[in-house]
Parts: sequence; C-alpha cells; structure tokens
Amino acid sequence: MKSTLLSIWRFYAEGFRDMTWGRGLWVIILIKLFIMFFILRLFFFPDFLNANASDDGKDEYVGLELIQRAGP
Repeated sequence: MKSTLLSIWRFYAEGFRDMTWGRGLWVIILIKLFIMFFILRLFFFPDFLNANASDDGKDEYVGLELIQRAGP
C-alpha cells in the first residue's frame, strides 16, 4: 500500500516538474478559482441567513422557509 502511494506521488511530482507551459495554465486556473470562490462570493452571495435569523432561530427559520416554499 505504501509503495503504491509513493509511486503515485512520484508520478505526479515528475509530471509537474517536467511541465513547460502547463505551469502557466495552472496559475490561470488557480486565479480563476480564487475569483469564483472568494471575490464573487463576497459581492454576489451575501450571508442571507445571518441577516434574517438570530443564532438560536436559524434552524426554525430554515424549516419554515422550506415548508413555505414547498407548498402551493
């Protein structure tokens, strides 16, 4: 088991070490992920639950919202 994990680790380590233009692509991918998950979350997805429910009543608020939105 340990030798299998070690060989997998070596395979990926050698692959990333031998990259030429792939590193630039990985940098672009990481920048895009950072923008999607951190920057956009701050501006477009506010913390709606903390704004509308107290700390003790969050479970009740979510339950009532689910019941209201599920019904006709």
